[in-house]
Amino acid sequence: MNDQSLLIGSHVSMNGKDMFLGSAKEAAGFNETAFMVYTGAPQNTIRKPIEKLNADSGKAYMHDHGLKEVVVHAPYIINLGNTLKPQNFAFGVQFLQQEITRAEAIGAKQIVLHPGAHVGAGPQKAINQIAKGLNEVITPNQKAQIALETMAGKGTEVGVNFEQLAEIIEKVTDNEKLSVTFDTCHTSDAGYNIKNDFDGVLNEFDHIIGINRLKVIHLNDSKNEQGSHKDRHQIIGLGTIGFNTLNYIAHYQQLANVPKIMETPVLKDPDNKKVRYNPHGYEVTMLRRQVFNPNIIDDMKANRPF
Repeated sequence: MNDQSLLIGSHVSMNGKDMFLGSAKEAAGFNETAFMVYTGAPQNTIRKPIEKLNADSGKAYMHDHGLKEVVVHAPYIINLGNTLKPQNFAFGVQFLQQEITRAEAIGAKQIVLHPGAHVGAGPQKAINQIAKGLNEVITPNQKAQIALETMAGKGTEVGVNFEQLAEIIEKVTDNEKLSVTFDTCHTSDAGYNIKNDFDGVLNEFDHIIGINRLKVIHLNDSKNEQGSHKDRHQIIGLGTIGFNTLNYIAHYQQLANVPKIMETPVLKDPDNKKVRYNPHGYEVTMLRRQVFNPNIIDDMKANRPF
């Protein structure tokens, strides 16, 4: 079986003159039907004006090449949960408002956001301030939803369990503009039994948050064991979650309309750090066929066809 209807893709780049058009071309090159982008570098808030994003050309290319969904990932340096540096709060709110405008310009319906970290002040203070920030960010006429991501619990992250995300959502007035990104690596690292009981984990999610809010899946294997709180992604099938579980999630009928985005790491050549091998086209092929490729590393290094 080679499932062309699967809503699957990866995190691709957006830079140079082509900008969003280049992102769409990269995703199409991996035979994807969905993809995710940063609107600029994830480690800073420098952004090009919207007219430089090449949005219309990218959207036209998507339409012509079977790319059905694009997701935006907000930069991870935005931390609405930091109550120890209140001077950064207003900037974070303003930046996210601008990010919504950029996301809507390229046709994204979902903006993935790491909820934030409490940096030592305690999770409750962070949760309250994240909700306060989202209440300021959200406008009644916005179309894109902010998709709060499930986190691994590294450092002082919040959003490490479903209850924390539910509390943030409950504290936001216009929370119809909020959704959730379910990251398989993060959720496993946070302690949930993704590998052996995804049905049970999803049922728990449904009871605490509501499955109707699950709008993006980050489909990642993990380099660490369940409950490790490490957040280190691995190529599909080469980690502790394993191909069978991730393939099961990719084809989960109740989540058929949810884009599955892989953020799995590129492989660096040990002899030449400038040489990198990208797994995404091979991963897409494996998940479409529902068959693990044990030779994926060799195929990547030899640049064999997907």
